[in-house]
Amino acid sequence: MITSTLRRVLFWMVLLPGIVCADPLPSWQPGDTKRALIEFVEGTTTVGSEDYLPRSQRIAVFDNDGTLWAEQPYYFQLAYALERAEKADHSELPETLAKALERGDIATVLDSGVEGLTALLALSHANLSVADFQADVGQWLGTARHPQTERPYTAMVYQPMLELLSYLRDNGYLTYIVSGGGADFIRVFAEPVYGVPPWQVIGSLGELELVEEAGRWVTMKRPGVAWLDDGMNKPLSIERVIGQRPAIAVGNSDGDYPMLVWTTQGAGPRLGILVHHTDKAREFAYDRESHIGKLDKALDEAGPRGWIRVDMARDWRLVFPPQP
Repeated sequence: MITSTLRRVLFWMVLLPGIVCADPLPSWQPGDTKRALIEFVEGTTTVGSEDYLPRSQRIAVFDNDGTLWAEQPYYFQLAYALERAEKADHSELPETLAKALERGDIATVLDSGVEGLTALLALSHANLSVADFQADVGQWLGTARHPQTERPYTAMVYQPMLELLSYLRDNGYLTYIVSGGGADFIRVFAEPVYGVPPWQVIGSLGELELVEEAGRWVTMKRPGVAWLDDGMNKPLSIERVIGQRPAIAVGNSDGDYPMLVWTTQGAGPRLGILVHHTDKAREFAYDRESHIGKLDKALDEAGPRGWIRVDMARDWRLVFPPQP
């Protein structure tokens, strides 16, 4: 006869292993990469560990394009800008860029350089309030689809990275996005998609003006780039906004290289993570020769600098979240 005490013992014998052994990163393949991630988090969050970090020092920064969601065949914010620019007056654009937009020549648009892309962003992003801009972005995200997968852009996020974000937060880490993309754009979806609140989004900034409309002060987006949050500017942004070096930095391109170097050169336990796009079958395969998300110098130095290189084809069981 099984007593009530024995029943409780048997219950916990069955239940506890599932609780203790629950996989925090189920979409990551078993292996050195997953093991290194878990060991770093456990080492920095376990009291008594030589690598223990107080909560005030548990900060992780993530690039967005190509790190948290896909970025091919071109940046998703550019897709938004292109669609909005198609409906606008092209008379103030450089002639080459205007003609490229009219014939849908994305390659020429991408090759137009900083001047051309700045003009495109001014046409599609400027002269409306931040609130109206973000409402429009939200509406666009609700209907727009990736040109190759036909998924909503917000379904082009990486399931393994969503798990890593949650795993870090469950262990007391603050997770920031530090992106070359526009902060106003990313803040629209960062919290519902990534669990990252707007105030933990650091990105490129356009010119702003405070104006009075019908007795109310509103912030208006104006033409021009006030801050391009890429390359060498990423550590400066982190210093200005967060005020300390993160413990973890995650990126996927040479534009993230300074952020990874600066983070991992700090004293104490530090971790650099480099996402390498190697999965042509499930996502895209690109690195050194890509016009989007070029990965060259950072790829060469990942090993010598002790960074974790995430091989998407090898290390991820699943790339995108399952669709309903």
